[in-house]
Amino acid sequence: MTVRTNPGVRLLPNAITVLALCAGLSAVQFALTGNYAMAIASIGIAAVLDSLDGRIARLLDATSKMGAELDSLADGISFGVAPALVLYVWHSDGERIGWLAALVFAVCMILRLARFNTLLDDTEQPPYAAEFFVGVPAPAGGLLVLLPLTLTLQFGEGWWSAQVVVWVWTVAIAALAISRIPTLSLKTVKVSPKAVGPLLVAVGVLAATIILYPLIALAVAMLLYLVHLPYAVRRFRWLARHPEAWDVPPRERRAIRRARGARRLGLRRPLRRRVAGAARRAVRLPRNGDGGGHGPSGRRDRKRSWRSLGIRQRGNRPD
Repeated sequence: MTVRTNPGVRLLPNAITVLALCAGLSAVQFALTGNYAMAIASIGIAAVLDSLDGRIARLLDATSKMGAELDSLADGISFGVAPALVLYVWHSDGERIGWLAALVFAVCMILRLARFNTLLDDTEQPPYAAEFFVGVPAPAGGLLVLLPLTLTLQFGEGWWSAQVVVWVWTVAIAALAISRIPTLSLKTVKVSPKAVGPLLVAVGVLAATIILYPLIALAVAMLLYLVHLPYAVRRFRWLARHPEAWDVPPRERRAIRRARGARRLGLRRPLRRRVAGAARRAVRLPRNGDGGGHGPSGRRDRKRSWRSLGIRQRGNRPD
């Protein structure tokens, strides 16, 4: 028996996508009125809504072709066109180079979304490819490009607010968006039951930090995202070289990585307490005759045997 989804419920993900689109376009209006803090907040809200619409659609079994197309169009405007216009209004002064950089960023974001849609239909990708994005995703790119504006609002004018730095940064983020650099995807992250409690506490602390210090929290989050790129590249390459780790949970992957690392270094598992017993048996001497365990000569022979193995005695214990 098949359960049909209520038409009103099926409309919910598309409504969230439209709200994300409105939030992205509102950023341009806030920039035109000089309210740049609200412009950044609008694009941040659009990013949060964009992360929710797809998950809600899958949870309610309300996915559709129209929803996928609408999501891509909304992302192109909210994270491509809107951030480019915000930066142009903030720091262009009518110069052509500023408009050129804004155009480059908007076009690259649209191309990145078009490539993302084509990769969804690619059935020849390895299993681990679902754990990564190809290039910086659109929401992250739309927030990363606003990092100079965020720092200026928080700390005032500096080298980060110079026109040359802003437009070079804009083009660099555009290049990351259309690059082939793998970036981690949170869609496939699984949380163990033991980590639920600490994770909820971390979410609460993060929410309080965003409320009290929104610009600093956003700047730190963007810098941490940039720092994670080398790790994502290393992890992607390691998975490509180890097919045996494609379909195993993270704990087993860590075990495979440690085992291969120890094998590559030529290490063996420690024998722990067995070493002392084996060494003691290797240097066991007869107690009677031939200068055995008693007397000066026997003790000297025993010391030489221990030294030949590179082992020191703790002290002179009575036999």
